[in-house]
Amino acid sequence: MFRDTNPRVSIIILNWNGLEDTIECLESLRNITYQNYEAIVVDNGSAGEDVAVLRLKFWEYIHLIENDRNYGFCEGNNIGIRYALKNETDYVLLLNNDTIVAPDFLSQLLGVAESNPDIGLLGPKIYFYFEPNRIWFAGGRISFASIHSARGRWDIDRGQFDKIDRVDFVSGSCMLVKACVLKSVGLLDPVYFFGLEDVDLSLRATRAGFSNVFVPSSRIWHKSGKSAARNPDVPYFTSRNEIILARKHYRFSRKAAIRAVTAAITDLLTVSMRYRNTSTVIAMLKGLREGMRVHITSSEAG
Repeated sequence: MFRDTNPRVSIIILNWNGLEDTIECLESLRNITYQNYEAIVVDNGSAGEDVAVLRLKFWEYIHLIENDRNYGFCEGNNIGIRYALKNETDYVLLLNNDTIVAPDFLSQLLGVAESNPDIGLLGPKIYFYFEPNRIWFAGGRISFASIHSARGRWDIDRGQFDKIDRVDFVSGSCMLVKACVLKSVGLLDPVYFFGLEDVDLSLRATRAGFSNVFVPSSRIWHKSGKSAARNPDVPYFTSRNEIILARKHYRFSRKAAIRAVTAAITDLLTVSMRYRNTSTVIAMLKGLREGMRVHITSSEAG
């Protein structure tokens, strides 16, 4: 360990019309064993009474930031991150509002994080909420076959992913990031708006010399798809952001660019054949086109 005292952690939860999930998430957080943390809820322009209810129910527990509109996942979280960094936090933990956590999840993450200064981003073993022993995410991999894939997705947990391991990326559903990493590489890139910003940040951290680590003893459960279900533009962002990710990080690699286009087209064809949903196919085609057109800069969100 590098400290005589426990590091300060800022847990950021983004809420957008998800009051019921956010309440359950906060109630599970209240039971965690690690004590030196603050809970920051950023309401991203919810249409209902989310802010009023959260303020009334958790007034003594959370710092509530009320955005005037929906800034997307990236910039919505960035608003919370800037607040945390301004208050000199040691770590930022991004946590989806549609999750619940094990009592020791944060202690387990910090134990590994504090063991090595080269570790930048960390993530837990994530299970499906409605199938508590089925894995949703056990670290991310990037390969030629897939520009991004989740290890263990749909597997029953039999201990096959019980080793602390370096991975290519960590899921933004639950991502612990050292403050020094964010100060070095920047925040979430708003160009993505929703989706693959976690892969992007992980790759930027790797480029800066930090490692991304999967911590299997840290566990959370995720109501997979609920955030996406509230966002009708998910098919658009899925194909759009795969192209942006490849253009941004593999702009000099023809193989990587082909890989991204292939992945996006495969998603498109799968949706087309499985669901025969014309509006979804059109949205994905628009995303492919926009992904090739959007302006990519070398600077990151600050």
